[in-house]
Amino acid sequence: MKKLFITFFIGCTILVTALLLISASPFSFKPNESECSIVNTAIKGGERIVYKAYYNWKFVWIPAGEAEFNIKENKETFEITVVGKTYKAYDSFFRVRDYFHSEIDKKTMYPRHFVRIVEEGNYRKFDSIVFNQDQKYAVSFNGKSRETAINKTIPFDKCSHDLLSVLYFLRNTNIKKHKVGDRIPTQILFDETKYPISVKYDKKIDNFKIKELGTYDVIRVIPDLVAGNVFKEGNLMHIYVSNDENKLPLLIESPLSVGSAKAVLKSYSGLRYELIQK
Repeated sequence: MKKLFITFFIGCTILVTALLLISASPFSFKPNESECSIVNTAIKGGERIVYKAYYNWKFVWIPAGEAEFNIKENKETFEITVVGKTYKAYDSFFRVRDYFHSEIDKKTMYPRHFVRIVEEGNYRKFDSIVFNQDQKYAVSFNGKSRETAINKTIPFDKCSHDLLSVLYFLRNTNIKKHKVGDRIPTQILFDETKYPISVKYDKKIDNFKIKELGTYDVIRVIPDLVAGNVFKEGNLMHIYVSNDENKLPLLIESPLSVGSAKAVLKSYSGLRYELIQK
């Protein structure tokens, strides 16, 4: 059972950040120059969103934890902070306390600095990345803890996101320029490796009902997944995004190598636009 929860929190709590596990493979990727900045039309300071994560085992949905996203707006940057954790009832069994922080340049919506501190059972991870987007490199401090992290300089193409900034980049994508079936590419830097990622614009769905949340017009997108310990070959993750200017993920569903997982929007405040329920 412990292994199931480990699988779950790799595939769902971090899944709520939406993009830890949607990279294809670490091969070279050359984005278009026009993709090296994007105008922010979707978010503002003060946004707070909370997702509730569930694991499905033998047809029973188990509420296991939550992830909270907060945005602070400064003169030149947005600071995105995410905390993912198990409920206290599960802490004695498998305790999760994951922390993510990204400082994003408001002019380009690309990151300046990223920090990830992971506590999952006995597993520990510290990852800090300072981005120099103009000079096309990043300085990474990566290890089990801040004290043992090793310094490494990583060159990259101009367009490189971290695990959080890529989510807000995609929320600012002008979906009107795309048609069903299009793939939206970008790139992230994760654990000292560059990953190209691709998200497929699958279809629009009107009056889509989400249990305990309501009914909304949504866009369904399907990210690429990595087959391995968490996902099987051919697995498809479905992300349902509000079909409005917020482009807010409302529901994330995914099969895992064992069972399945979903993350559902639990609460929100401070959105830039009204989230309209049907």
